[in-house]
Amino acid sequence: MSLAIIDCGSGNLRSAAKAFEKMSAGSIREIHVTKCPDLVSKSDQIVLPGVGSFPDFKKGMSSISGLRESLEEQVMKRGKPFMGICVGMQLMADMGYEYSMTSGLGWLPGEVSKIDPNQKGSEVNLKVPHMGWNSLSFKDSTHPCLNGIEHGSYVYFVHSFHLRLKQETDLIATTQYGDMLTAIAGRDNIIGTQFHPEKSQEIGLRLIKNFLAWRP
Repeated sequence: MSLAIIDCGSGNLRSAAKAFEKMSAGSIREIHVTKCPDLVSKSDQIVLPGVGSFPDFKKGMSSISGLRESLEEQVMKRGKPFMGICVGMQLMADMGYEYSMTSGLGWLPGEVSKIDPNQKGSEVNLKVPHMGWNSLSFKDSTHPCLNGIEHGSYVYFVHSFHLRLKQETDLIATTQYGDMLTAIAGRDNIIGTQFHPEKSQEIGLRLIKNFLAWRP
């Protein structure tokens, strides 16, 4: 078994790679941090971590010849397990509205818009970006990637934009930050986390371990 962690030039790849390496014992033979579409095609599982803005991340992906086509073939046609992290999850949406309208991969119907945590007139003045530890509320506690993770577990977020899904069935977990925000989304062989599992200590590592063992 092999894993490709895709490098779109967004940084933060080393911490993600270290977390996957730590949890891969006995399940993954090789882990590649790569921009190479051929190496992505040969991998059994694929991870797309991302930090920064939606349009910059999409631009970085588009600048790598053949990468999007490889992802479409391996993930959407061949059904290989895929995880998007932070902006990597957001990119699975139809459209992003950070700075400008930017099309996403279109794998999860929905749009990425700015967090507005105080829109309901809360007396608490919540700041954007949403940065820190927040608890998870499960919508689908049976998902294999949540095995051994309890409802209410805390994970680490850093983001100013969030994914608004069009289909309730694609929502796996939420978190409360003024409004309810998508924390985990997915369907079939794809899953995405708005939080950073590589920075979420024991809970994040457990989710990574579950993903590595996932055979959808």
